[in-house]
Amino acid sequence: MSRPQREVVFVDGVRTPFGKAKGQYAETRADDLVIKCIRELMRRNPSLPPERVDEVAVAATTQIGDQGLTIGRTAALLAGLPQSVPGYSIDRMCAGAMTAVTNTASGIAFGAYDVAIAGGVEHMGRHPMGEGVDPNPRILSERIVDPDALVMGKTAENLHDRYPTITKQRVDEYAVRSQQKTKAAYDAGKIQPDLVPVATRSAEAGWGLATLDEPMRPETTMESLAGLKTPFRSHGNVTAGNAAGINDGATAALLADEETARELGLPVKMRLVTYAFVGVEPEVMGAGPIPATEKALRLAGLTIDDIDAFEVNEAFAVQVLAFLEHYGIADDDPRVNPYGGAIAMGHPLASSGVRLMNQLARQFEERPEVRYGLTTMCIGIGMGGTVIWENPHWTGAGSSSSDSTGETK
Repeated sequence: MSRPQREVVFVDGVRTPFGKAKGQYAETRADDLVIKCIRELMRRNPSLPPERVDEVAVAATTQIGDQGLTIGRTAALLAGLPQSVPGYSIDRMCAGAMTAVTNTASGIAFGAYDVAIAGGVEHMGRHPMGEGVDPNPRILSERIVDPDALVMGKTAENLHDRYPTITKQRVDEYAVRSQQKTKAAYDAGKIQPDLVPVATRSAEAGWGLATLDEPMRPETTMESLAGLKTPFRSHGNVTAGNAAGINDGATAALLADEETARELGLPVKMRLVTYAFVGVEPEVMGAGPIPATEKALRLAGLTIDDIDAFEVNEAFAVQVLAFLEHYGIADDDPRVNPYGGAIAMGHPLASSGVRLMNQLARQFEERPEVRYGLTTMCIGIGMGGTVIWENPHWTGAGSSSSDSTGETK
């Protein structure tokens, strides 16, 4: 029995504004953040009958407390989806939401689902990364990994060692640009359509409304970054200013096969081409996007020259610059993170993959001459993930290449 692969499309994606740990969401539950996102997806897509949702996959890195108890299922129920809609939780650290998307997309392509919701949540203020874990002592005693592999900031310093041309000045310049681009994107109204306002509460301050990414520091300058400590290495390169912070937030995306999306009158913002996850040395986990992208390009029959829109997670500036340097892309290439990234907006671990997808969909909408784009990120314990997407708005007017058969891609 043959099962033809179906086209998978990104219908819509939303997220909460991201908060600082112990900040605007200090007294808000983690599950309530992702519930808000699921409800907003359904509100924004009223032509989708709730019973047509076949799966809800929600990622969290620290699956404990209000991020535990199979949060995909409990969040689906609390969001008002029918009891017939199943759900599950997933963990691939920073790439949790990205993996939730690729897992459910695979089910759609196979024909097991027609419609799925995938996302992630991380409340790092309540649940710091590593809370409650008990790593097997053999990991260190048998030298399976270096102790540096368990401290993300140290892995970033190690990446600087691998790429000595990526200087402190370069990473700080990149960080300043991220802040500036995020402010410009907010000023132009490009971020707000993805955001779900969240009512917050505080025993001291009372009720509030989160409408903006709390970590943003648009006043950042090279001078202000120069004075920050390098906590992971004496006279090092990694600081709080050129890395993502410790953040809270949630995301959710709606995926479907293309025929079902058309049948239900749902928008088609992106079309999935392929994806890849790879492992790398845990001590330099920031290098992960490079081989992940190489594998994804190979699976798609594309080259890096076919990609004209990039959303690269900014866990650390050095990780983005290593990716760009490998592919010969300039530090300030306008195709890369044009609306800024995690250094400014925040990186609530398992939620960030869908934020990248939201912003790539915005690039596609604004740039119909672009056919292919990608979302990519490094992943703790030494991994990388890349998803390649096709622009459904492509006009055929932009760059293209031909493969060995002469077929235009």
